[in-house]
Amino acid sequence: MKYKGFAYIYTIGCQMNVYDSEKLLSVLKSIGYEETEVLDKADIVVCNTCTIRHKAQEKAYSFLGRLSKLKKKKPHLISVIAGCVAQQDGEKALKRLPGIDIVLGTQSFSRFAQLVEQVKGGRSNIVDIESKETIFEVMPDSSCNSKNEISRFVTIMQGCENFCTYCVVPYVRGKEKSRKPEAIIQEIELLAEYGIKEVTLLGQNVNSYGIKENDISFAKLLKKVNAVSSITRIRFATSHPKDLSDELIYALRDLEKVCCHLHLPVQSGSDRILKRMNRGYTKASYLKKIAKLKKECPKIAISTDLITGFPSETREDFDETLNLMKEVEFDSVYAFSYSDRSITPAMKFDGKIEEEEKRARLNELFAFQDFYTDKNNKKLIGKIESVLVEGASKKRMKTVNDTVNQSEGEINNFNDTIQMMGRTESNKIVHFAGNNIEPGMILDLKIEQAYPHSLWGTM
Repeated sequence: MKYKGFAYIYTIGCQMNVYDSEKLLSVLKSIGYEETEVLDKADIVVCNTCTIRHKAQEKAYSFLGRLSKLKKKKPHLISVIAGCVAQQDGEKALKRLPGIDIVLGTQSFSRFAQLVEQVKGGRSNIVDIESKETIFEVMPDSSCNSKNEISRFVTIMQGCENFCTYCVVPYVRGKEKSRKPEAIIQEIELLAEYGIKEVTLLGQNVNSYGIKENDISFAKLLKKVNAVSSITRIRFATSHPKDLSDELIYALRDLEKVCCHLHLPVQSGSDRILKRMNRGYTKASYLKKIAKLKKECPKIAISTDLITGFPSETREDFDETLNLMKEVEFDSVYAFSYSDRSITPAMKFDGKIEEEEKRARLNELFAFQDFYTDKNNKKLIGKIESVLVEGASKKRMKTVNDTVNQSEGEINNFNDTIQMMGRTESNKIVHFAGNNIEPGMILDLKIEQAYPHSLWGTM
């Protein structure tokens, strides 16, 4: 059945949530809805949620709570809470938000169109969090590139079975399941046909792709994606350190389209904390793999995830993390203070750290990392970098040739030249000046200046 109306999707959380929102939007388009970015215009609102931290969960409930005013003006409005919070809370979501029409768990996306039809038929307060072993498949169509994007996410697997003691993913995403390589390649070929130049392959742990299914390895999948014409760059996330194989390191080295950048979450530099987190590796084994990466791929940029204030983390444990950061010299770090999640083992751990101390350690960690980010950026000054153009810069950059202070910010005189931006293979943002430059072009730029979070280059 086809309906008329507008759909508004609000996404909270990780790259996989962005991908899932795109698929949910595709379902709504297939039954007649058009996308809108204006909330008041919507006839159906979907909040695709994240529960990795308490703040993200409350953000979702806060947004959905504000919908009550809109529903009074538009009684026909369909409201949907989807994703990880929906999967985790189920019926509890209705107790907090009685006006919600659909609670759509992560395992129920394939039934989304049917649930919308049921609401149209008069039902409400539908909860669907039933687990299924199949993977939700929706192939892209020409509308996927309506915003002239050059990069897209492609999920290659779902779920996780590592059961890190702080993490909700195994409980809200289910068991690990890999998509068939044929379906992945078909999706990427369609994206290439519609003008996409770069794909990022997603999974909770891409390194274990295909193992349960006794299918091809992740490195072999990368080789197949590398052969897709018109795709110029390949990225992937996330890699679990315990499963990083030599085969994958060699793929990073040898496959010309695979970007020389690896996100390898370490979470802590303390063996005691890593064991308590159930991470499955030690500081020494992690550093051994980093050494192998740098030997085989000398230009590789490495980023990581870190958690401060995990239960019982001492100052000595935290210093071990800083020491690891010093040894690796990460290009960038994504760090968060530990957040209790009710369904995880760590929730019951003793030795909880005060919020003030967790925040203090987090701020110290960021300040410590700034030195290495700046150091790695400055190494590129004078080098020629291949940059995939993404579009116009969102803000103006000051350059050495400007008469204003030498830092990032507004520029007074740019001689009517358009300022553009793109990314290097190592995932560093580069701003540059140039007219008649189109998104998707790959340019060789000379890096002239390095800033804390970006570079400046010239053609």
